Amino acid sequence: MSKMTVAEASEHFKVSKEAIHNRIRRGTLDCVIEHGTKYVVVGGAKEMPKPTTAGNDKYYSYIEQENAELKAKVSALEGETRTLRSQREQMLIEEKEKIEKIYKERDVQLKSVLQVVASKFLTHQNMESVIEEAVTSEREEDLPFDDVIDVVDEENDVVSLKDFLKLKMFSKKKRQKIKARFEKYAMDDDRIILKKEKLFLKPNHYDYSDLIK
Repeated sequence: MSKMTVAEASEHFKVSKEAIHNRIRRGTLDCVIEHGTKYVVVGGAKEMPKPTTAGNDKYYSYIEQENAELKAKVSALEGETRTLRSQREQMLIEEKEKIEKIYKERDVQLKSVLQVVASKFLTHQNMESVIEEAVTSEREEDLPFDDVIDVVDEENDVVSLKDFLKLKMFSKKKRQKIKARFEKYAMDDDRIILKKEKLFLKPNHYDYSDLIK
């Protein structure tokens, strides 16, 4: 038997110093302390076996196998990601085309209805501008189609202010402002007809652009 320091034992057994200390604590290596220095006793029954090349080769083979499996999984996931991205892009394209088709059909339908309604109480020039403005406003604000107009009173070419503003397709906030302006001048403006506390207009006869701002 021989004695060697922890550093010498580490070099002898080809392991770290920490491994030597761990074996001493577990009792698998004998040691003695002389003059405050710890010595490992080499050559006893508890001597640490040297690592074998076969064990290292087996460990490295296992690591390489694990790496190969991980690379295969990563490659598969990347392929699935590319497929999903392609499918999502195709779905977005199809949805975009559907939406464009729906709005195109709604525009045609809305123009057709407004053409019939507006022709009853607007001049041809005003009718074209109103229809175009109504279609554009309906697309931007996505107003419900059934809310375009309620009832038109054809008697003497008179239409209610409410229906007139609906046909113009103004926003609710703007309709309120315009209504307040008409109510303000109702008593003094001959173009505005007041019946049972409701306001009526004659678009075929008068221009109201000064009140609709």
